[in-house]
Amino acid sequence: QVQLVESGGGLVQAGGSLRLSCTASGSIGSANVMGWYRQFPGKQRSLVASTTFIGITDYADSVKGRFTISRDDAKKSVYLQMNSLKPEDTAVYYCNLHNGYRDYWGQGTQVTVSS
Repeated sequence: QVQLVESGGGLVQAGGSLRLSCTASGSIGSANVMGWYRQFPGKQRSLVASTTFIGITDYADSVKGRFTISRDDAKKSVYLQMNSLKPEDTAVYYCNLHNGYRDYWGQGTQVTVSS
């Protein structure tokens, strides 16, 4: 059974930075997509950034140029470096793994950006 454990959320002032980490346990397969989603209160989860097993990345328009996603397959981990944070980035951030068959989700980590 795949489990995803996130860390790195917290409270930061506008303009600051945070780095989210997510580590998977279990058999995740090699041809997978790992990514980060976020959920605002009362809204559905939406993609922040994703990275495929061959290094193709995708970003939401609202975070392009500010956030960077990376992965370390040896550690079964994915990271999200968030710079120039804005109050509107405040949300619960979820790690996601898609292995071609199903999605797995982390428990979520709160990111709060104060103005």
